[in-house]
Amino acid sequence: MTLLKATEAPLSQTYSLALLDLDGVVYRGKDPVAFASESIRQAEHLGMTIEYTTNNSSRMQSVVADQLRGFGLDVEPWQVITSSVVAARMVSKHAPQGAKVLVVGAEHLQDEVGKAGLTPVQYASDHPTAVIQGWFPQMTWQMLAEASFAVENGAMYFVTNRDLTIPREAGIAPGCGSMIQAVINATGVQPIASAGKPESAMYDEARELAAQGDTEPVCKARSLAIGDRLDTDIEAGNRGGYDSLAVLTGVTNPTELMCAPKHLRPTYIVRDLRGLNEAYPRIDVDEAGTRATCAQAQASLTHRRLTVNDPNDVNALRAACALTWQAADSGQDVAAFALPEFSLGE
Repeated sequence: MTLLKATEAPLSQTYSLALLDLDGVVYRGKDPVAFASESIRQAEHLGMTIEYTTNNSSRMQSVVADQLRGFGLDVEPWQVITSSVVAARMVSKHAPQGAKVLVVGAEHLQDEVGKAGLTPVQYASDHPTAVIQGWFPQMTWQMLAEASFAVENGAMYFVTNRDLTIPREAGIAPGCGSMIQAVINATGVQPIASAGKPESAMYDEARELAAQGDTEPVCKARSLAIGDRLDTDIEAGNRGGYDSLAVLTGVTNPTELMCAPKHLRPTYIVRDLRGLNEAYPRIDVDEAGTRATCAQAQASLTHRRLTVNDPNDVNALRAACALTWQAADSGQDVAAFALPEFSLGE
């Protein structure tokens, strides 16, 4: 996949459904990301449906919706797709109605299991059909042990996400994936499926939920995965066959984009969510793969040195990525290139 797709209309009119990540895209912790709310409102005005997708399994949909309303957005809880929502729906497709499910997770995960027509339990002695494990800070050794006992006894094993770490106020802490590894180590059993990104199940379930059961889900070709992390948001889109949009307001930086392997490359790159309401310009690369243009921006590759005419222009980054991705696909070591430094802050 190369970054050559162009649109004549704004992305918010080219696509019907936005599958929008939250942290680093709409907010950072308690603070809104600049331009995000007004851009989302404009996209909705142009007819785009917005759903918010997050690997967080501990926060209730209503709580997240309330936070987003505080930023001036009109959000209903159903528009917030958490990994707990997806995990419970996944298990309901593998287990009969009313089946017992051992839940290791926050109240939100317990609630979603019940809403899915399943019976949440806490002990392996209840002989559950399945185990769902999520992340929450009050998790204990005994909870992990009960999950291990149940899995060892044949219960199907599902998880909300496999993120190894989670950022907290004091620093980086063990995430859901680290806690999952304890059960894997104890049982030798890998989870059947994970609800969180980079798996594409979250996007697939979100399309079904957006239909509200009244209409056919929006097709993948009209759905756009949007996020700030290449290894979760963008990879999930690529795994599931979705076009994707990377924003530069969170984790991902220009160097990571230029060096991205195929499975982490987005379809589009924007500075911030204002780009959601703009047409995407065509990128032209010469036959030698040494010069690319995007609107008024230019990128040139000479003797493993990449230069751009304007490091403040996101179009220059788009052109640069077209060159580095083509070079990487031809077997060149892009990490050894001298790459330009961009200034694309808000």
